[in-house]
Amino acid sequence: MSSAATTTLPQDRSDPMGYAFAVAGAVLFSTKGIFIKLAYGQGVPTETLLALRMVVALPFYLVILVTLLRREPEIRRALTPKVVIASMAVGMLGYYLSSYLDFLGLNFVSAQYERLVLFTYPFFVLIFGVWLFGERMVWRVVPAMLISYAGLLVIFGWNLATDPDGLVVGTLLVLGSAITFALYQHLAKRQMVKIGSGLFTCIGMATAAICALLQNTALNGVGSYLELSGQVWIYGLCLGILGTVLPSFLMNAGISRIGARATSSTAAFGPIVTIVIAVIVLSEPFTIFHAIGTALVLLGSIVFTRAERQARNRPL
Repeated sequence: MSSAATTTLPQDRSDPMGYAFAVAGAVLFSTKGIFIKLAYGQGVPTETLLALRMVVALPFYLVILVTLLRREPEIRRALTPKVVIASMAVGMLGYYLSSYLDFLGLNFVSAQYERLVLFTYPFFVLIFGVWLFGERMVWRVVPAMLISYAGLLVIFGWNLATDPDGLVVGTLLVLGSAITFALYQHLAKRQMVKIGSGLFTCIGMATAAICALLQNTALNGVGSYLELSGQVWIYGLCLGILGTVLPSFLMNAGISRIGARATSSTAAFGPIVTIVIAVIVLSEPFTIFHAIGTALVLLGSIVFTRAERQARNRPL
């Protein structure tokens, strides 16, 4: 039986390759907000940009899907209608709904702030694990959560004083993206156990791509793609390949090796990369309030990760 079809829950959550995949995925995902902001600067509608991202990404997933099925025909036995439908539904949650909420939120907030709000998703991974999947609560992470949210409040307060228009709406949209992505990580893990991370990623992303294309066609028509400039298509290529295809496989490979909670703990690299690029490329401000808020969010993540690791190593 293929290894892709017989993937099991990870036994060693200190797997260095698993963490390497997760970190690389987090760093590449962090470029997404930059390309979205650049495209918005060209007047591209949210639905068209989301569809453009998928137009670029979809051929990669279809080619990889066909390759996997041809190279390892035995994994087709794992693709029962129930598994395929479940994988499609999870893909819609994580790659369509979560992405759409994030894209919408970036109409109202900066790329730096968006990444920091998304950065809270490990807390929701923990909460969903306890509430829905029978994992034990690690109470020692609560102070870490409070520290990170205090950091977000600092930046939120600065934005509220300087540019309040759409701030609350944008924050809620991005927070909704973080919540749905956290739930996706738990559900995705269970599908990867059945069919492997590569096959699941292809099915989930292809489904999300079709949803995005249908949505944009219904709202803006097929001709919306022809109206895009060459520069926007370049942003779309970067968004589809660097911000979608590569990190989706890397992140899911990390989840399959070290689990959702351990993978989410590597997300600290994302905000740092986003902040640096946003300041240099987008000329976004970075004040003392941004510095304090970012430091608190990252400190909360460090405390969270240590508490999680200590809890995993402690015998039941």
